[in-house]
Amino acid sequence: MKYHRDRERRNRFAEKGNQLKLVIDSDLCQGHNRCYALAPELVDVDDYGQAFALNDGEVPAELEDKAALIVDNCPEFAIKVESGE
Repeated sequence: MKYHRDRERRNRFAEKGNQLKLVIDSDLCQGHNRCYALAPELVDVDDYGQAFALNDGEVPAELEDKAALIVDNCPEFAIKVESGE
């Protein structure tokens, strides 16, 4: 159900015209790299396997579903999608 709540939240942001932003907590990231495997358009990894957001974390509208996918698939809960207001 978490995915549906996130989708509803994203829809509210979209209705308001807000940009979504991907935030990766480097303290929580353990380098599993699921996010990179699922959405290389949104994240990259450094030499140590730590993920970081590309494009200052801005999520294009056409990649919102991929952003939700990597949030849901992070085993360390290190990734969030927030309003970029």
